[in-house]
Amino acid sequence: MPKRLSTAEIGRYRDQGYCSPITVLAPDDAAAFLARLDRAAAGRTEAAAVLKMKSHLVFRCLDELLHLPAILDAVEDLLGADILAWSSSIFAKDSADPRYVSWHQDLTYWGLEPPDVVTAWLALSESSSENGCMRVVPGSHLGAAMPHRDTYGEHNLLSRGQEIAAGVDESRAVDVELLPGQMSLHHAKLFHGSAPNRSDRRRVGFSIRYIPTTVRQARGDSDSATLVRGADPDNHFEHEPRPAAEFDAAALTLHGAICARNAKFLFDGTG
Repeated sequence: MPKRLSTAEIGRYRDQGYCSPITVLAPDDAAAFLARLDRAAAGRTEAAAVLKMKSHLVFRCLDELLHLPAILDAVEDLLGADILAWSSSIFAKDSADPRYVSWHQDLTYWGLEPPDVVTAWLALSESSSENGCMRVVPGSHLGAAMPHRDTYGEHNLLSRGQEIAAGVDESRAVDVELLPGQMSLHHAKLFHGSAPNRSDRRRVGFSIRYIPTTVRQARGDSDSATLVRGADPDNHFEHEPRPAAEFDAAALTLHGAICARNAKFLFDGTG
């Protein structure tokens, strides 16, 4: 029996590539996590870079969200009982922010096989059409992994400014609007992106990439992940420790080493 999702939600994920909204936190609790993150990052020059990749290794508040039972129950309904968190990122847009996310598929440069990757996108603030919520093309995950091109666009929030080379039929796209404390779940092959923030309200989301332990890294010689539920009988990934405190010094050093190693395959061919 499913732990968190309804049969209809599971079916929607299989057929459409995503399901939303799923409430996992009270709005006040979401605001409290965001306030903790802001306090921990304040005045730290390294924070912006850390928040882009594997941010949970350094920020204790994000590590706690990574292990949130309400999130993991929903992910377990899709992936099974043995779950790793491979990566995480904060996607933030300030008011009247020109930054955007181009149309892409998550797995393009990740090297994870098979592509059984579920991304949980948790709204720590309201995420609406006006302030640049995520947009998806339902059912696009059922096709092949598409060729992408790197744009390195000035205002693109993605690491390489990657976008689907063939273009996307935006007439099929839908907005995934979320209230604080709600999340969406989407498949790693789903076409998705987001527009700039045209509002006077900040938009902050926490993106977590979960995988079953059967997934392996096919591009790099080694990789690591955080065991968040169950056991890891497959041992395809080194296990990452949890941070002892917010912006822990030892955790920051580990984060740097892991990101430097992963950059060798994540940015392969970019020069």
